[in-house]
Amino acid sequence: MMAKTYTNKNILITGAASGIGFSQMMSYLANGANVFAIDQQVIDAQHERLTTYQLDISHHDALIDLLTAITENASIDVLVNTAGILDDYQPSLEINLENWQQVLDVNVTPMFITTNAVLPGMIARGSGHIVNMASIAGFSAGGGGAAYTTSKHAIIGYTKQLAFDYAKKGIHVNAIAPGAINTPMNAADFAGDGAMAKQVAEQTPAKRWATPQEVADLTLFLTSPQADYINGAVVPIDGGWSLGH
Repeated sequence: MMAKTYTNKNILITGAASGIGFSQMMSYLANGANVFAIDQQVIDAQHERLTTYQLDISHHDALIDLLTAITENASIDVLVNTAGILDDYQPSLEINLENWQQVLDVNVTPMFITTNAVLPGMIARGSGHIVNMASIAGFSAGGGGAAYTTSKHAIIGYTKQLAFDYAKKGIHVNAIAPGAINTPMNAADFAGDGAMAKQVAEQTPAKRWATPQEVADLTLFLTSPQADYINGAVVPIDGGWSLGH
């Protein structure tokens, strides 16, 4: 049974306006945490322990400035890097340099910036948790296009290296690799008669899509005392999809 140990804990989440990030934000709030939430879109939620910021995280200098302001006033106990964008499954010859760079500018570089913003404080306190949002596309091809798949492989590598470098400092770094999660990001799969969504479900051993809450529940477990010895792991939550790919 997971202890509800987030009272007086400060959580920083990117990509919190919808989908997985929104469920993570609300779950931490429900378990007593103070949450600082960032998204390009307006975060439609209000809570006495919630502070929201509207920012395009691909504007890296602005992100650095915001994080400096946040960390000057709060010690971040848990960092959840959830923000990300898709690439319309474009193969290499069909994606231009601008779109390639945009995917990396959203999916990868902000993760480096946010991590470096909170790590010094975590190290000084001798504890901290970081959860990075990878994907089944971080294991194999077919879960996205060239840029997206590259970005998710990079996230897995970064997660493992962070854990390797800082575990001895009391820092826990893990990644979650979702499969088919029913979020606004995947709304196109449900368009029309939902044929694509049905096809994805059929290709998944569990024969269904997951909810964002299931990913949020996993996130809270990975940042709990019960997961203290899990470090550098990449945890699939894909209904068994990766078993056959």
